[in-house]
Formats: sequence, C-alpha cells, structure tokens
Amino acid sequence: MSNDETLALQKEVFGDLSKNWGWLLAFGIISIILGVIGLGRAVAFTVAGVFFFGALILSGGIIQFIQAFKCKGWKGFIWHLLIALLYIFAGISVMTRPLAASALFTLMLAGAIIAVGIIRIIMALKLRGTKGWGWLLFGGIVALVLGLMIAAQWPVSGLWVIGLFIAIELIMNGWSYVFIALAAKEVGKAVEAEAGATA
Repeated sequence: MSNDETLALQKEVFGDLSKNWGWLLAFGIISIILGVIGLGRAVAFTVAGVFFFGALILSGGIIQFIQAFKCKGWKGFIWHLLIALLYIFAGISVMTRPLAASALFTLMLAGAIIAVGIIRIIMALKLRGTKGWGWLLFGGIVALVLGLMIAAQWPVSGLWVIGLFIAIELIMNGWSYVFIALAAKEVGKAVEAEAGATA
C-alpha cells in the first residue's frame, strides 16, 4: 500500500477527529487519573459501581412496569408485570445493600473467571503443538489462578474486586483514547502537510 493510499485510509478512519483530537486526549487523561484514584479507593469504586448497577436495574423495572400498563389488553400482561416487579425489587435490593450485592457479584465473577481459565487450558491442550498454543495455556492458567485467588478471599474480596476492575478498565480505556488521539493528531499533521504541498 502506497503512502497516499495509507493517508487516504487514515483520513477515512479518523475523519474530523484529526482536527478535534485534543478533546479525546483530555478524555483519555481524565479516565487515567480517575482509574489511578480508583486503585487507591477500590472499596468506594465497588460500592459506587454496584449502586449504579442497581439504579440501572431499578430504572429498567420502572420503565417495564409503566409499559406493562400501557399494553393491558395483551395475554402476557401478568408476566410482563411480574418481571417488572422483580427488576424493581432487585434494583432496590442492590441499592440498599451494595456490599452484600458486591459479595454475590464477586463470587459469580470468580466462578466465571475460573470456568474461562479451565476452558482455555482444555483448548490449549487440544491445540498442543500448534503455533501460539502456549499463550492460550498461559492465559488459561492466569485466569484460573486469578479466579481461585478471588474465591479464596471471598467474601472480603467482594469489597475491592469490582472497584479494582473498574479502576483498571478506566486506566486501559484512558490509554486507548490517548493513543487514538495522538494517532489522529499525526494524521491531521499529515493532511495539513499534504494540503500545503499541493497548494
């Protein structure tokens, strides 16, 4: 692919972002800062994350409850109403007892990570001898150990695991946006240089 084709593809990918990359860079930096703060305040991030999740469930339940009464004539009305009430009950329960909810979510998360680790290990062993199977095995072992560590520290791990994951996600998300913004900036410079050369 020639330089002109590469530049055209980059212009298509980034569009106007190459002119407004600063906002994305600022957003990325803010995400990183929030994530670093979250690493030191994992319990607060856990409570906030679980409370927010509960609020979303409650909102969904209220919307479904209202929707159920707007469609009273249909046969599924009772089931629709029961599901709405369950959502409302679950949302209120999570919001009023976020630490208990975080302990339950953490146990489920640990189980899921352990299951993923076991599946990756089995896949790696079935693919033994093919290129890259060792990385799959390594990923499976890491996931299995991580899941077992979380489960071994349960219910105490329920206080910090979700907050830690949110903080790490904010940091990774922030770095992603920083790199995208810097790449968009370079494309913008290349486009300006090309425009100057053709003028």
